[in-house]
Parts: sequence; C-alpha cells; structure tokens
Amino acid sequence: MFNISLSGIGIMTEHPYIYQTKIPVRSFECDINRQWKPASFFQHLTETAGHHAEKLGCGFDVMLARDLFWVHSRMKIKFLRFPTDGEKITITTWPKTIQQKLFFVRDYQIHAEDGELLAAASSAWLVINATERRMVPPLSTGLDLPCIPDKTALEGTLDRLSVGEGGDERLKLTANYSSIDMLGHVNNSRYVEWICDSFPMERYKNQQLDWLQINYDKEIRPGEDVSVFLQEPDGEPSKWAVAGRNMSNGTRAFEAVGQWKQP
Repeated sequence: MFNISLSGIGIMTEHPYIYQTKIPVRSFECDINRQWKPASFFQHLTETAGHHAEKLGCGFDVMLARDLFWVHSRMKIKFLRFPTDGEKITITTWPKTIQQKLFFVRDYQIHAEDGELLAAASSAWLVINATERRMVPPLSTGLDLPCIPDKTALEGTLDRLSVGEGGDERLKLTANYSSIDMLGHVNNSRYVEWICDSFPMERYKNQQLDWLQINYDKEIRPGEDVSVFLQEPDGEPSKWAVAGRNMSNGTRAFEAVGQWKQP
C-alpha cells in the first residue's frame, strides 16, 4: 500500500526548506517492549513540524496574532522499525505540496544514528480561523510557504477514509484536562493512544503495527463524550479500522485504518 522513498538514508543533505532535529528515545515514551509507542511518533513529528513552522515564519504565535492556527487533519505513517529507549534518532521534515487546494502537505522521515530508515510519514494540515473555527483556504491565508514536491517520504495522496458504522465499542471516554491541548481541543496524539488502547495488551506482546492512517474529522472539545469502535474484517486478521464518535453531538470525530505486521 505504501511506496517509500529511500533517498537520503545515511546522508542528510542541507536544504533551506528541510528541517532536522536529533532527539533521544526516552523510557517514559516506550511500551512494555521498550519500544517507542505509536503516539510518541505522532507527538514528536507534530512538535518538529511546529518548530519548522516557526523557522518559516508561520509558527503558533505568529499565526495566532492573525487569528489563525494550524490543525492536523490527516496523517499516515509506515513503521519500519520501532526504536528503543536510549537510541538517538533524527527527524527530518519538509513542506511538500498543497493537495486539493485545501491541505498543506508535510512529509517526514525518521532515521537511526547509522542512517537506517525507521519510519516514513505524510501529513495534511488545515489553517483554521481561531474565532470562527472555520477552515481558511490556502490562497486566502496570505501564507507564502515553500514546497518541495519532488522530495517524497510516502508516495500517494492522503485520501478520505471510508470506515463504516458498527464495530465493537472498546472505549468510552470524556475529553478532560489531560486530553486537551493549547488550541482547546483533543490533541492529535491522544487519538492515537485511544486507537492503540482499543486492542488488548497481548496483541502488543506478539505483534507490531505495520502502518496506520488517521483522519481527524471533527474536533472534540472539553467535556464531550467519545466512544471508540473497532472493526476487524473476517478473514483478514492483520487489518483493522477504528472510528471515534462524539456522543455529545452525534458527529464522527475521527477514523483510522491500519495493519499489523505479518508474523
């Protein structure tokens, strides 16, 4: 399903619009296998994107002064190897293109110290009017951001997902203090934690995620109730789909699809 660009493995070339950061894998971000949790990938990719946005003149404070903010809309990630606690890794990110005249697309690669590619990801971002909580089209934002369309981490586009109704209800939650970020809604990595919590612990002792895509459909605000439903197709034990429903207003909050690595 994924075509991964392997350009740049072991050789990090300088480019004015490519941003890199080196970080250690900390034990509190790891699971029972001492491996980085999927949500940790999302947390650090998002943080790195924020730092790069600041360098490009469109960081959080600059955007908020214009009554705008960035919202993470979609992300897909291919896991090649999960780093373990104590490893040092490099995250590389760059603005790739504008998709469907709507999304600002940003790609990422994560490398080990020896240049091994650990993960590749692509994300889609929207610009939102902070007061009206409505989307602002890229051409109306006044942003003059660079694009590097010929450098690709994951081939293809970040498309809509078609997760149907139904499934087993695995979690019932309320969006409280620990789930809410600086924008006043549930943080994007929290959704990934909810997805991962939809599976039993035994699954993680025996398997690893191969890839996942999550689409954030409607924001969840403080105090709203959410139910998370898991679907695992018959005859396809490695594939799954998850949907989060906002029970407070009857909307679809998020949906995700993914696959476990084959034994």
